[in-house]
Amino acid sequence: MSTHKYIDRICCAILIVVLLLTAAFVNAGKFGVVPVMAQAGYEGRLFDTSKVHTIDIVMDDWDSFLDTCENEEYAACAVVIDNEAYKNVGIRAKGNTSLRSVSAYGNDRYSFKLEFDCYENGKTYHGLDKISLNNIIQDNTYMKDYLTYQMMGDMGVAAPLCSYVYITVNGEDWGLYLAVEGVEEGFLARNYGNDYGNLYKPDSMDMGGGRGNGGKFEMDDWEGPPETFGADGRKEPPQSLNGENSGTVQEGKEPEPPGEKTREEVKDTPFGRERDFQGEKIEMPAVSEKVREGEIPERPEQPQEGEMPGRPEQPQEGEIPGRPERPAGNGRGPEFGNPGAMAFGSTDVALIYSDDAHDSYKNIFDNAKTEVSDGDKDRLIDSLRKLSQGEDIETIVDVEAVIKYFVVHNFVCNFDSYTGSMIHNYYLYEKDGKMSMIPWDYNLAFGGFENQADAEEMVNYPVDSPVSGGDLASRPMIAWIFADETYTEMYHQYFTRWIEEYFSSGYFEKMITDVKEMIAPYVEKDPTRFCTYEEFEEGSETLKQFCLLRAESVRGQLSGLIPSTAEGQAQDKDSLVDASDLSLGAMGRMDMGGGRR
Repeated sequence: MSTHKYIDRICCAILIVVLLLTAAFVNAGKFGVVPVMAQAGYEGRLFDTSKVHTIDIVMDDWDSFLDTCENEEYAACAVVIDNEAYKNVGIRAKGNTSLRSVSAYGNDRYSFKLEFDCYENGKTYHGLDKISLNNIIQDNTYMKDYLTYQMMGDMGVAAPLCSYVYITVNGEDWGLYLAVEGVEEGFLARNYGNDYGNLYKPDSMDMGGGRGNGGKFEMDDWEGPPETFGADGRKEPPQSLNGENSGTVQEGKEPEPPGEKTREEVKDTPFGRERDFQGEKIEMPAVSEKVREGEIPERPEQPQEGEMPGRPEQPQEGEIPGRPERPAGNGRGPEFGNPGAMAFGSTDVALIYSDDAHDSYKNIFDNAKTEVSDGDKDRLIDSLRKLSQGEDIETIVDVEAVIKYFVVHNFVCNFDSYTGSMIHNYYLYEKDGKMSMIPWDYNLAFGGFENQADAEEMVNYPVDSPVSGGDLASRPMIAWIFADETYTEMYHQYFTRWIEEYFSSGYFEKMITDVKEMIAPYVEKDPTRFCTYEEFEEGSETLKQFCLLRAESVRGQLSGLIPSTAEGQAQDKDSLVDASDLSLGAMGRMDMGGGRR
């Protein structure tokens, strides 16, 4: 038995050290320190993109659950993610028009949402509270969402992580899905730290954001006037449910450590997540002649510092370039069938300032994903006022982040979005009055939403008049870029740099080829897929060719060889990149009566 006379003091000292270490660990985030456990969280596990992951959904009465999917009500299940088991997880179907479109295919391949804390507060998957499992509907390529999120992330945009997962239900094959990080607390902490700001998902039609989406939108009403789809509220978020079973059971083996090519370890991407253009001098390469198919452009002498290569005449200060009305049938005019013909979202989801009343922005504040006070609302409204008036842009917009977002967004031609007629499918992030955009839902990108548009139109879609319908002033979050020559030049610089390093380098072709080879065996055995394996092969090859031709056109637009506005292209059609051999329909598109082209 120890009789050391200092034993009491030693024990007290050890206890104090333990308490101090515990306090430091718990409060590490407040001091900018991320605990090791947080660093080794979900990002390097489920969202390791080097492999297809597995998720087994275990549920006693799966068929009964499928029968009620269109109600979007949560039910309890167990999930096994890469051999790691979690009990008492909430699962429900998700989507908007696609939710009701599933039955038209004659199967039950719904998209799902897994909510780990649905029944137990604080329960997560290695720090992640929600996972979306996208069914890849209307996308024969299986890659539209995946590719866009990878482009956004590589560009440095705060974008959801994603990876492919092969789902089984009670051990039986169900299909290849895309797992997408939920844009909620885990996402915010990962991208902005523990002291993050406010998050909103503006939407006036209950499409794509929260529980019950799609219940107030009918495709039969498509021809109705914009006011038909006014601010009519949003269903209440899911109530906290108390399951009889509690606790997360780690029943399987720990998942195997990510392979050599994890998202954190990849070094050969042109834009690593740690890499930023801010502060770097961006040189503007030009092309000496219109790029022909399969050729990489010559790279002439670089412009001098501060000098920009030739480009179409810029608008005068304060002027926003317009787009003339196009003839019927080209996918941009006012005729029915073209989503650019009318805008269904209200002014608040377009981020247009109207007045100082909170009720004037219900479609923003009712769709808040974080708790917001009246002071938070006042601050955001003031930022929207300045945005609509073009004032103090540097203080109310995260300029770098928003320009990077629109570079990728405008490249992929997604009109089921803020720049389209629906004006939805984006998140708005705000802190201290400064706003930015977070990408969401790109299964109808690459021209899939424009049923009357042909491939050549989408390949050459003008980068300097990217709003469907042509009215830049109706989208103030992008209009400021083209209202000031300094911001326009910055947009062109980022676009040029991205095109050169992402496409001209050969990185894109290798990446998309590798992804296709990785998922092909899972597509082939997918029992619930929406297309045949042959259609997948055609669609994925078409997507690759579309992107290469799109890069060729954008390169030409940025150098001045191809007009970068709709008006200019209408006057110089001979300069456009030829995409007559492509069929947008081969990639999959929204079923609105449009056929393949």
